[in-house]
Amino acid sequence: MIKRKSLALAAMASLIFLGACMDTSSPSASDDPNRNTKQGALIGGLVGAGIGVAVGDDADERRRGAVIGGLVGAGSGALIGRQLDKQAAELRQDFNNGAIDVVNTGEQLIVTMPQDILFDFDSTAVRSSLRRDLGVLADSLNRYPNSNVIVIGHTDNVGSASYNQDLSERRARAVSSVLINNGVRGGRLRSIGRGEDQPVASNLTPEGRQQNRRVEIVIQPTGQ
Repeated sequence: MIKRKSLALAAMASLIFLGACMDTSSPSASDDPNRNTKQGALIGGLVGAGIGVAVGDDADERRRGAVIGGLVGAGSGALIGRQLDKQAAELRQDFNNGAIDVVNTGEQLIVTMPQDILFDFDSTAVRSSLRRDLGVLADSLNRYPNSNVIVIGHTDNVGSASYNQDLSERRARAVSSVLINNGVRGGRLRSIGRGEDQPVASNLTPEGRQQNRRVEIVIQPTGQ
């Protein structure tokens, strides 16, 4: 048991050293368009090495398992990271709307659309002007089919909490319906309403309330 733990720690230490050599935390690395590919390879390698160690029956098998598992995991992680980097870059280029934000966390993409551009006041009908942008998003999801998508509606705190919860759910479903109508498979989509429970800014100012009224589309890769 002690040897197994030692081998696991050694494998992980080697991959951590590899990550340090990548130096993804430096200022220049933050502008690296492939930094999430590198991070994905590192994370996948760590996981794969740990699994390889765990399944071995003796020291030699565990060493081989750590190496093989690390290589396989790194390759899978790099593939997902590369997909996210590419998809994020394409979305930022293709959206014809500076108000839409695309954030690549390294593990998933979060596309944020302010509700004020998506819907009229107290409405759940998506504005015709935003249907093009949702069509762009749908095209991207169809080009990258190996992901699940969570559509999350958020509101400010104006009105009752129960009303805001219901409104956020209906607006999330409305966005999902547009994506489905543009060819995205319904089984990939899940609609959630968070109401006023997850603000990103203060509800004490008009500007803050405007930021809180939003729909987030979270794209989570499932592997290849």
